[in-house]
Amino acid sequence: MNSSFRLRAGLVSIALLAAFLGIWHLATRSAGPVATMSPEYAKLMGLTATQGKSAMPGPLDVGAKLWEHLRKPFYDNGPNDKGLGIQLAYSIARVGTGYLLAVLVAIPLGFLIGMSPLLSKALDPFIQVLKPISPLAWMPLALYTIKDSSISAIFVIFICSIWPMLLNTVFGVASVRKEWINVARTLEVGTFRRAFTVILPAAAPTILTGMRISIGIAWLVIVAAEMLVGGTGIGYFVWNEWNNLSITNVIIAILLIGIVGMLLDQILARFTRMVRFPE
Repeated sequence: MNSSFRLRAGLVSIALLAAFLGIWHLATRSAGPVATMSPEYAKLMGLTATQGKSAMPGPLDVGAKLWEHLRKPFYDNGPNDKGLGIQLAYSIARVGTGYLLAVLVAIPLGFLIGMSPLLSKALDPFIQVLKPISPLAWMPLALYTIKDSSISAIFVIFICSIWPMLLNTVFGVASVRKEWINVARTLEVGTFRRAFTVILPAAAPTILTGMRISIGIAWLVIVAAEMLVGGTGIGYFVWNEWNNLSITNVIIAILLIGIVGMLLDQILARFTRMVRFPE
């Protein structure tokens, strides 16, 4: 029954995708009037004005351009002309670095806070003040202090990734059943060993859920951060192509951003399922 359900869900997804592509194709077909103008002005205005072509590219245009990018994903013709593979690699590297730094800080700190009601009460006001601040609000301060756009982007990823992981770790550790901890104490299991053999396995699903939320936020924020700092990355690519009025490349970049975000989420979702245990 489970395989039958997945098959039906897949068929519905394919039908929805086909309907979306069909509507998109029909909406972007050439239907406007052909304008009469001088050759010089026609060259300036392009096909949108001279042949009634829609300004929005259709799925076939996007597909053809995407194939061009896939054939040469790592070309490098200068600062403003790099392949999509290079741009994605820069963005993934920044997200990975900031995210791993957040893991190294958030999970140990979350353990300490979750195991200590005193620390939890003392640090809660600071966490509640810092947590709602938009990550991009830190960007000017980071640029002024660090004076490096790439490291500033990593810092912003660190800031936006730390809070979901920290709060989920605190909640997971604090929610471990007291009976399990009491049994460990009865067996004279030390604090350090108890944290790794009792608390960590019990809190792991909640911790990984926080990590999953964090990676989604980090991937979302890096696009906006790279639009601000410029240079390289998929966010800069989107902004640069918009400045070049290349809507086709903007759509391709949006598609790739969504696919990479989905893959990152699915990787952590798989890890979350691996550490779950029946109650």
